[in-house]
Amino acid sequence: MYKVFGIIGDPVSHSLSPAMHNAALRELSLKAVYGAFQVKRELLKEAIEGLRALNISGVSVTIPHKEAVISFLDFVDEVSQKIGAVNTILNKEGKLFGYNTDWIGVLKSFEERGINIYGKRVSVLGAGGASRAVIFALKKGGAKEICIYNRTFDRAKKLAEEFGCMALPWEEVSKAEGDIIIQTTSVGLKSFESPVPQEVFKNFKVAMDIVYLPLKTKFLQDAERYCETIDGLRMLLHQGVEQFKLFTGLNPPVKVMEKVLYEEVTKLEKELLFGE
Repeated sequence: MYKVFGIIGDPVSHSLSPAMHNAALRELSLKAVYGAFQVKRELLKEAIEGLRALNISGVSVTIPHKEAVISFLDFVDEVSQKIGAVNTILNKEGKLFGYNTDWIGVLKSFEERGINIYGKRVSVLGAGGASRAVIFALKKGGAKEICIYNRTFDRAKKLAEEFGCMALPWEEVSKAEGDIIIQTTSVGLKSFESPVPQEVFKNFKVAMDIVYLPLKTKFLQDAERYCETIDGLRMLLHQGVEQFKLFTGLNPPVKVMEKVLYEEVTKLEKELLFGE
C-alpha cells in the first residue's frame, strides 16, 4: 500500500515541493507519492478533515493556510505555537500533528554559507506568515536587533511586539541599515521588481530573498553589488529536508533534492521568459 503525501495551498501549481519530495522518495525506493492539492481558504476545514478520511500520511502547508490551519489540528508543537504558523502536518492514526520546519530552513541557509547570525543587526521586509518563521529563526540564532518594515505599519508593530523586535514605517526603508537584510514579501515573484531601492544595500553585508522564481530576483541582482546573497531555494531545500525526515523517519538524499530543485527552477524561468 502506497503512502500519500502532498502540499496544500492556494495557489500550488507553481510549487516545487512535489518534484523535490518525489525525487527523494524514488531515490530511496519508498512506496509513497507526493502530490499538490489546491485548497481554497473557505474549504480549509473540510480539506483537513479529508486528510483523516483518506488516510493521507502528511502534507506540507503553504500560503495562505499556515496560520489558519492551526485551529483544525489535534496537536501543535511548541515551536509552531511560538511562531504562530504550521508548514507540516502528520497524520498519526487519525490524529493530526502540526510542525514548522521553515525556521530551520532559514538557519541552515546561513549556516551552510558560514554566516553567523549571533549579534547581528537584521532588517526584515514584510510582516506576513513567512516573516514569522524568519524572525523566530533570527531570535534563535541570537540576532542582536531585528527591525521589521511593512507597508501596513500596524501589522509590523503587532508582530514586533509579539517577538520583541522593532517596527519601522515602510517610508523609512530607504534608511535601513545593519548586517543582514531579508526579503519575505511576494514582491519579485514572477516579475522583475524589488521592494527597496538599490542604494539600501550599501548599508548591509548579506541579503536574502525567500522568493525563488526567478532565482536571481531583482532584489538579489541589486544586492550583489554590495552584499553576499542567498537565494530563495536554500530555505525551500532545507525546510524540505526536515519535512522529509518527519514524513518518513529517514534522512533524505539532500543532493538529489537540491539538483531537482535547481533543474525545475531553470525550466520555470524559461517558461516565464519565453512562454514555452
